[in-house]
Amino acid sequence: MNSAKHNLSLGEAANLFLAGLSPEERVPSQQEVHKFIRWFGWKRPMAGLTAAEVTKYADSLPSSDTDYTKKVEQIRAFLAYARKKGWSETNLAAHLKAKKVKTRFQPAKPDLAEPIALTRQRHAEMKAELDALRSKRLQVIDEMHKAAADKDFRENAPLQAAREQRGHLEGQIRELEDALKAVTIINKKPETTLKVSIGDSIILRDLGSGDDRQYIIVSPKEVDPAQGKISSASPIGKAVIGRVFGEVVEVATPAGKLRYEIKKGS
Repeated sequence: MNSAKHNLSLGEAANLFLAGLSPEERVPSQQEVHKFIRWFGWKRPMAGLTAAEVTKYADSLPSSDTDYTKKVEQIRAFLAYARKKGWSETNLAAHLKAKKVKTRFQPAKPDLAEPIALTRQRHAEMKAELDALRSKRLQVIDEMHKAAADKDFRENAPLQAAREQRGHLEGQIRELEDALKAVTIINKKPETTLKVSIGDSIILRDLGSGDDRQYIIVSPKEVDPAQGKISSASPIGKAVIGRVFGEVVEVATPAGKLRYEIKKGS
């Protein structure tokens, strides 16, 4: 896998996949693929997605949904495409298996969005992103009106392009609006708090080499390796969450278990 493919983010991979679909296929697939991407984070490296994470996502899907099987297949198509393009070294589609749907009638349950724990900074970024998308939508609507002035709709490529772009924007806007409704803001803790939690900046001292590494523990949706933001669900995150600063923890790595001392970051 070359460097460009290896560094491709989930968001970039999704956009490339959707761009290759016909308009008829893109509209129904877009919402589910974007929902899948938002679960892990738009900036999450595609190559870093694991089979276990995909399986966990599959388990979270409500099989009572009338379109459950179809939605699973839409995400499987994206993962299969990613494998074909070499963006993923594993056939992740094989780990997204539809659960057996019970045929017995069950009362419908309200579709409640899953709570999302975010730092105040990420919440502000998402709101800014939503505002930008809404502004872009207004521009596209204006372009549609201008293109519609040409009465020959059969050959009106600008109008068709604007319609497709608006459909893409509407999907992103809905996803962000739904996500923001379910957000729980992680408030900054008092300085006297000694236990590690989401939003904390920590320094891990490798007791074997003496090297220090600084990280910020964030929710899975905020992961950004370039900024040192690691998931609370990662091996390091799981090892340090709830532990006391100054404590020594063990982290399982491909090279074996490593011991780190937790220090408070700046």
